[in-house]
Amino acid sequence: MKRLPWALAAALSLALGLGAPGAATAEPVLRVGLVDGSPPCSYREAGVWRGLAVDLWNRVATLEEIPYVVSQWPSVRQMLEASREGRLDVAVGCINVSPDRLRRYRFSLPFQEDGLAVMVVKSRLDLGRSFLSALLTPTLLQLLGSYLLAIAVLTGITLRLEVHHHPARDGRRNSLRHVSKVFQVLATGPGSNTIVTTTRGNGVVILAYLVRIVSASLLVGYLTVNVAGEIQGRASGDIRSPADLRGLRVGVRSGTVSESLLKELNATSTGPKATIVPLASIGEGGALLAERRIDALLGDNLQLSYLLLQEEAKGFLPSLALEGIRPESQAFAYAPALPEATANRIDQAISALKRSGVVSELRQQATTRGNPQAR
Repeated sequence: MKRLPWALAAALSLALGLGAPGAATAEPVLRVGLVDGSPPCSYREAGVWRGLAVDLWNRVATLEEIPYVVSQWPSVRQMLEASREGRLDVAVGCINVSPDRLRRYRFSLPFQEDGLAVMVVKSRLDLGRSFLSALLTPTLLQLLGSYLLAIAVLTGITLRLEVHHHPARDGRRNSLRHVSKVFQVLATGPGSNTIVTTTRGNGVVILAYLVRIVSASLLVGYLTVNVAGEIQGRASGDIRSPADLRGLRVGVRSGTVSESLLKELNATSTGPKATIVPLASIGEGGALLAERRIDALLGDNLQLSYLLLQEEAKGFLPSLALEGIRPESQAFAYAPALPEATANRIDQAISALKRSGVVSELRQQATTRGNPQAR
């Protein structure tokens, strides 16, 4: 990678708001690597580096008065290799500490834990069909049937109690009309004073009111829990586990643990393979989902949760089919030659920021920022 002279690089770093206050000291200037296109962890917006990992590193460098210069790398894999080969001192990002990486690279104290997630998308028409299909379930029909049956029984009791006070007139037609009126009033509530005059009749009206309240609570609870869950499941398609990604076009960022997972699934499958679609950024994956050029997007849970909030405003309906796949710690990566004293200072600063709640605050801020420009 092309290197800038130290003075020019330091000046550019300070101009971008990334230089620590101690840059003028005699302490060695650390070479820090970043990868663009990974919101909310690291991304460039209006030429300035932003994100959870960037903000955390800024806090660490400020706290420990560590001078540094920044360079951009095309992928996490290349950035990690640069740190292992000594071309970088610190690789900054929400870097998953997978077992394979732990054997190859040197990491800082973890600052958070996150898993992988799968994002899919459906049209509003698809969700409408799913909603109607979820409504027409035996359980919901049983609840409605039980309510109507209870009201029918109370209607019969009311008619029997009030037969002398509200006799049917003009034969069978008016009798059916009277029955339907009593049924409607007991089912809906308004007009109860027109169908009963006896004390017992009023007691039946009160009982019908209780039946309506209980039935409404059961129906709302069912719709909230069961139907909503059913719709979410249907919106997620048939993806119930990572193995269900086989045979699909799946977008992933190159050099990530997401890509490694897909390669592992393909290597252990004797059937259809997942088609790996390399992405330059997570935002690009959202655009490809909207255009139906990929079937699913695999990435860090935090990144896809953030993307979900941003993409919902663009007219299509993404959802997370799977969450919390293979949770792992996330940390920065160190060069093997980084002095132990410097690494300890960084680790202690991370620990202090975690304990004081700063990391949690930065995570919350990162996931509620405006949408960075797609790239």
